[in-house]
Amino acid sequence: MFSESSECLSKALLLHMTDSLTEHGWSQQNIFLPADLTLELAAECRALALGGALHRAAVGRSEAQAVRSDIRGDRILWLKAGQSPACDRYLLIMETLRVMLNRTLFLGLDEYESHFACYAPGASYQPHLDRFRDDDSRTVSVVIYLNQDWLPEQGGALRLHPAGQSSADIAPLGSRLVLFLSADMLHEVLPATRERISLAGWFRQRPA
Repeated sequence: MFSESSECLSKALLLHMTDSLTEHGWSQQNIFLPADLTLELAAECRALALGGALHRAAVGRSEAQAVRSDIRGDRILWLKAGQSPACDRYLLIMETLRVMLNRTLFLGLDEYESHFACYAPGASYQPHLDRFRDDDSRTVSVVIYLNQDWLPEQGGALRLHPAGQSSADIAPLGSRLVLFLSADMLHEVLPATRERISLAGWFRQRPA
């Protein structure tokens, strides 16, 4: 398994990621996960959705937390170690990425959290930042798409709004990875004409 993680994270890929994060605040890799793992994770997400295991995502924290479908329309389920062989493979790859990012950028990333996200046709997520005002632990946001044969006209792009730059639309193609700085990158999810599934995650520092 470690060899698989190392293959996903070559020195050239890591250099591309770190340079893009440093210079632009975000990075994109079109083919990140192995094809078989992408298919297994997609099948697991769909099975969980059909079984009613995914729940409506909320916005805010603590007493202010609430389900607001006008702001955020996805259904989610947090991943846990041992949940499935596919999830364990994925989490091992991300643990390897965490260690490599720390060695290169000295970010002090302590852990990784992730959930499945399923958007029904027409669902979206309004512009937002991933870091809460009262919790500075989320440092690098991660999105990995699980959609096969996605067409541009189907919509569903992740729209990034880098400060001082033009917005960037990233189509949710299967196996595609997007990283961005959680505290700085305003972003949104545009509606699509078909179901859109992904893994959303965050590399976290210890809270200050």
